[in-house]
Parts: sequence; C-alpha cells; structure tokens
Amino acid sequence: MSARNSHANKAAARERLREERERQAKKDRARRRLIVGVSAVAVLAAAGGIGFAVVQSNKPSHWESAAEAKTVTAPKNTSGTNGTTVVIGKDSAKKTLELYEDPRCPVCATFEQAVGSTVEKDVEAGKYKIRYVGATFIDNGIPGVGSKNALSALGAALDVGPEAFLKYKSALYSAEFHPEEKNDKFAEDSYLLKVADSVPALKGNAEFRKNVEDGTFDVWAMKMSEAFDASGVRGTPTLKMDGKPVTVQGTDNPPMTVAEFDTAIDAALKA
Repeated sequence: MSARNSHANKAAARERLREERERQAKKDRARRRLIVGVSAVAVLAAAGGIGFAVVQSNKPSHWESAAEAKTVTAPKNTSGTNGTTVVIGKDSAKKTLELYEDPRCPVCATFEQAVGSTVEKDVEAGKYKIRYVGATFIDNGIPGVGSKNALSALGAALDVGPEAFLKYKSALYSAEFHPEEKNDKFAEDSYLLKVADSVPALKGNAEFRKNVEDGTFDVWAMKMSEAFDASGVRGTPTLKMDGKPVTVQGTDNPPMTVAEFDTAIDAALKA
C-alpha cells in the first residue's frame, strides 16, 4: 500500500468518525431537549394537580354550602323564620311541650323508646302540643353527617304530614333501627328509606323518597340546627313546658320513664 493511499484512508476514517460524532451529538441534544420538555410538562401537570387538589379541598362541603344558603325550602306544616317552628297538636291545647332532640343521640333513643308513645297519646288527647327542635351537634363531636341527613329526612316526613313525622321519628329512635352513636348509618339515604318503610304513610311514597334522595330539605335542616344552637340548650333530650324545664323533681335530669314523665308533666301543666 502506498503512503498516499494510507493517508487517504486515514483521512476518510477520521471524517467518518467526525460525522458519526456529530450525528451522536445531535441525538444527545435532541434527547436532552425532550427530557427537559417532558419534565417541564410533568412539573406543570403536577402543579396543576396540586392546584386542583387545593381548590377542591378548599371548596365547602355539601352541608357547609347548605348552612350558608339563603334560599330555604321548608316542609309543609311549619311556620316561623325559615320554617323552623314545628308545632304539632290540637289548637285547643293550651300548653306546649318543647322537645329538643338530636337524631343520633343515644339518650334521645332511650327516652323515645320509653316515653315516646306516651307523648304521642298525650298530644292526640289534646293534653298539650309539642314543639320539636332538631339538633345536629353530634355530627361535630363524633364526625359524620347522620344527624343532619336524618333531620332533613324528618323534614320530608313532616312534608307528608304531622302524623307521618311523629311515626317516622319514633321509628328512627326505635331499638330496631337506631344505630350506635359511633355508627353513622343515618348518613345513608338508603338506610333512612329502609326505616321509612316501617311507616305506612311513607312506605312507597314517591314524593317522600325523592325529597330524601334529592336533599330537598337539607338547607331547612341546617336552619333548624341553627335554631337549636340559638336556643341556649346544650344537651339532648331537653324538655321544656312553655319555656320552663321539665325535669325529674329535685334534679336537672329529663324524665326517662313513663312514671317520671307523667309526674313531671302533671306538675308542669299545673304551673
């Protein structure tokens, strides 16, 4: 091989090597640009996701929105501001028993199971009216929404009629259906409707079902809860006759048996 050919071959090899290196450098630059671009998109996507999550977490819950709502759809058979005055009984009854209860309250369930039927009989007989005031504070103490949801469903029952309301309230507090305090079963519409099936006026009632599932009276329930908070009452069940506490004589305790209740009510009616 001549020196000339040797030099030419080496020069050609060096040129091919140079061209290969340039092609590789271009590929490397393109790859880096792609990685940077993808990373930027990922960062933006992550930031967007975080932003969306922050926005979503800062949005008020359904019940918070209901509490802030200005427009109230109140059930039939109500009166007063936002329909939060619920009085049931004969017009001829001269006195009114105020009954403060929270749907999830276990002591309210004990009271209703023992004394509820006596209250209903007294109201039917015209002995006194009852004014019902619903509370939802247990949802705060034991996180949940069952008190609020059940109060809204009670509004749907009241919309059907006072008797349906009383029977449904009795069913919600019954030994069969009232859950343990920590069990937020009343948060489930399906469970509230199951309880309603035990009340003839509500079983198969399409309008009642729709009002429960649509939350028609959710805002009303929150306004009722506000009325309870404004009353100054701090525990349930609380009973008052025309504003004066009805308790077991010599104590601050509500009457929890029929005998205690009858004694306390007779004294209150004579006062």
